[in-house]
Amino acid sequence: MQSWPSAPVPALPGRGPDLRLYDTSDRQVRPVAPGSTASMYVCGITPYDATHLGHAATYVAFDLVHRQWLDLGRDVHYVQNVTDVDDPLFERAARDGVDWRELGDREVALFREDMAALRVLPPSEYVGATEAIPEVVELVEKMLASGAAYVVDDEYADVYYRADATPQFGYESGYDRDTMLRLSAERGGDPERPGKTDELDVVLWRAVRPGEPSWSSPFGDGRPGWHVECAAIALSRIGSGLDIQGGGSDLIFPHHEFTAAHAECVSNERRFARHYVHAGMIGWDGHKMSKSRGNLVLVSRLRAEGVESAAIRLGLLAGHYRADRSWSQQVLDDAIARLDHWRTATALPAGPDATDAIARVRQYLADDLDTPKALAALDGWATDALEYGGHDADAPRLVATAIDALLGVGL
Repeated sequence: MQSWPSAPVPALPGRGPDLRLYDTSDRQVRPVAPGSTASMYVCGITPYDATHLGHAATYVAFDLVHRQWLDLGRDVHYVQNVTDVDDPLFERAARDGVDWRELGDREVALFREDMAALRVLPPSEYVGATEAIPEVVELVEKMLASGAAYVVDDEYADVYYRADATPQFGYESGYDRDTMLRLSAERGGDPERPGKTDELDVVLWRAVRPGEPSWSSPFGDGRPGWHVECAAIALSRIGSGLDIQGGGSDLIFPHHEFTAAHAECVSNERRFARHYVHAGMIGWDGHKMSKSRGNLVLVSRLRAEGVESAAIRLGLLAGHYRADRSWSQQVLDDAIARLDHWRTATALPAGPDATDAIARVRQYLADDLDTPKALAALDGWATDALEYGGHDADAPRLVATAIDALLGVGL
């Protein structure tokens, strides 16, 4: 699947501290220690609607990780999927009277436009679930052979994964069973399905139903389950032991828990990823922004209204990536004012020395992507430049370069 064009990332002199991130499974901030090439898998969209600010906040957060690694001189192998075959896509296509493929292609194209506008660096590999069917089939075959999967053979011979196939299951989320069952029912699971060994078991391969697309496999025609899609793509493109598995906090369970478990049961490794990193939810009108609730603020709509993409990005960076937070007109107004403030200061012929400000931005971003402190450090430099001036002719250019390279905001 085609990705989107990359914005240039300028070279910034010097080097910041090594990156530290909060790990969901360990419940603490700890160092991220990749090898010469850092690897990251971030779950992509199910393309049945346009990109809202909740999506944007997640991908901007992991774009910051990408940029910190580049600033540290590392190569980055970043993989993102597209769940381009799933029930919500079929349901929306049927509602709108369009082919599900047409709907998916249209929304993926709009997503690409939004990501390019927000200057989110593209993944190395952008993979649709429908492009990874052979990898999914191979992975399900391995799980059936090992006893980690079984067939519920009633009207439809669906293949299910055993939640107890790995002894460490549950370590990523840390949730108790009751919470897991509740979230499974809310987030695409089927705990009430008759014939399953355990209510928590999840579908790996959904046998073909009337009117649904299907692919052939040794265990019957059908299509992939949600979690196994990501496990198969990550294992085939990166391998086990990737540095970061990432996404929104609503994916912790069941999606990321089972993705990791699927991979671990065939690799026999204790951890699928060295770090599990999750971004907070964006709210509007007191609720999480979601398609089901219909309270979406769409990136494309803001752009169509003339809102500058740099301001949207700055508004998202104003809160910490892990925090659940609300979007509002005030957040946007503050971002627009900040953008103007920075532009005015960096357009000066000279300014105060920028060495300390840039060092602090790097330090704050290395400390679990603390963007509020990073923005404040830049606000301080800009205010000093405008109020007191300075004699360093290189400082405005260096600050603009840092804002571009580290925060992805083009002035």
